[in-house]
Amino acid sequence: MAELVENAVGDTGALSFEDALRALEGIVRRLESGDVPLDESITLYAQGEKLRQQCVARLQDAEARISKLTVDASGAITGAQPFGAD
Repeated sequence: MAELVENAVGDTGALSFEDALRALEGIVRRLESGDVPLDESITLYAQGEKLRQQCVARLQDAEARISKLTVDASGAITGAQPFGAD
């Protein structure tokens, strides 16, 4: 876990969504424990915010790639629409 948090400080883009989420969860656990000095808490909060932004961006990218398939009466695929389009 420590290496994920260490990596998160530098290049958050290098982390997979799952690794970024795990690192963020680790930061939240440490902050919630109440055992972290103030200066370290501030640093961890900043790291957590970077990870949160990365996770949100990756989820938005994934959502944009998801397509809703349209089918005809026989069940044949006739096209695709972007996610959320009606």
